[in-house]
Amino acid sequence: MPRTHHLRVHPSADRLARTDQLAWAIAEVAADPVPVPDDVVDMVVNRVIDNAAVTAASLTRSPVVAARAQAVAHPHAASSARHGSTVSGLAPDVRVSPEWAAWANGVAVRELDYHDTFLAADYSHPADNIPPLVAVAQHVGRSGADLVRAIATGYEIQVDLVRAISLHAHKIDHVAHLGPSVAAGLGTLLGLAPDVTFQAVGQALHTTTATRQSRKGEISSWKAYAPAFAGKVAIEAVDRAMRGEGAPSPIYEGEDGVVAWMLDGPDASYDVPLPGPGEPKTAILDTYTKEHSAEYQSQALIDLARRLHRERPDLADPANVASIVLHTSHHTHHVIGSGANDPQKYDPTASRETLDHSIPYIVAVALQDGRWHHVDSYAPSRAARPDTVELWRKITTTEDPAWTARYHSTDPAQKAFGGRLEITTTSGEVVVEEIAVADAHPLGARPFARPQYVEKFRTLATDVLGEAEVERFLDVAQRLPSLGPDELAGLTLVAPAAVLDAVRSPGGLF
Repeated sequence: MPRTHHLRVHPSADRLARTDQLAWAIAEVAADPVPVPDDVVDMVVNRVIDNAAVTAASLTRSPVVAARAQAVAHPHAASSARHGSTVSGLAPDVRVSPEWAAWANGVAVRELDYHDTFLAADYSHPADNIPPLVAVAQHVGRSGADLVRAIATGYEIQVDLVRAISLHAHKIDHVAHLGPSVAAGLGTLLGLAPDVTFQAVGQALHTTTATRQSRKGEISSWKAYAPAFAGKVAIEAVDRAMRGEGAPSPIYEGEDGVVAWMLDGPDASYDVPLPGPGEPKTAILDTYTKEHSAEYQSQALIDLARRLHRERPDLADPANVASIVLHTSHHTHHVIGSGANDPQKYDPTASRETLDHSIPYIVAVALQDGRWHHVDSYAPSRAARPDTVELWRKITTTEDPAWTARYHSTDPAQKAFGGRLEITTTSGEVVVEEIAVADAHPLGARPFARPQYVEKFRTLATDVLGEAEVERFLDVAQRLPSLGPDELAGLTLVAPAAVLDAVRSPGGLF
């Protein structure tokens, strides 16, 4: 049976037992050796392929090049017990320390904002758990089956925290749920006792709480680095905990802890859903990936704008449009809409990271082009096109309580991340169209299954890696549950040297 962990603040005088703390409950879930259901195994494989797709597409982007250079500066000499970890793009015999592999590979996964998502009380990209778990599995010689179990745990803990605890309401970045979930996944991978994982979860949470300014205003490349940093410090936290070192405790419940001073305050309480003993970890099945390289809450609107491009091409011309208003959820309006009050969301010189968090820009370009491309749609020349800028600045958002309610619904049939477009033409016509979920969503017009994940990978990777490397990786990834420890190095992408050498990074300290 599922269990609910009631989380509240306790004064120090309570001497709250560690077994009554959320970090301990998380550690118990990690230690439960429950089998992984077949549908969860299948979805884990899908998300490994999905991560590889977006990694391939980002290998030559500046943040990824810089992170890779930092990782390579921390080589690991293989031994019989510790093998080091691979770095995306490089040959598998190039081995670095696992926390630095997690760093480089995590940045490559996150750079294009193009992998999976789960939205509830807070935001998340649960596939951010995969790079650090793969890195440590390679380093310590675990099997593919061990890795699958660890990934199931990472997803479970992150999704459960996201269901219950809002970080963004207090301007705390969502990676504060990722640090604990990676630590828990590593606890499963390594077979750690609950008291060790408990300390690692506390350390990981303590070191990954940061403000949401990384996703506000002039958004920089740190948006891609933040989840990779969480994975890196979670690995370091596990290493320290395995050596007997402790964490601030109680990290969530303490009177000077996270809930009391960073979240809802000393009178706050939350109910965190967790699997009960012997209950399978299935949260990955509630997550969804992206067909388009943009913030998840824009996915459905891109699909709607593409349809309008076909059905009403006149609306792509700003001369025909007086205004476009998107009625949508509180989160969409305030995070990627005009409710954010960020002038950068209407700035044609804004960074790519800012544009992929601007629903007015995204709707304008998708309406005009009838498609979305992870590079072309963000090109500076595309953003600066005068007719696009004119249309873009006629688009605003507003919160609709009905869409906010659907965003937060716990009923999968009602939960939605779309909205209603009301387009007023210069002739006075009002065009009203709405969409609830993206086409690729499990309830959408074209739900993603294995063939779609494979096609996404081939589309993004073939020109970068070559057909032979694409097919090699797909073979290894789809055999993940049966891989032996010596085969896990195959879960890296090997790019031609000419591809990687085409982009240089300025030198740093390392």
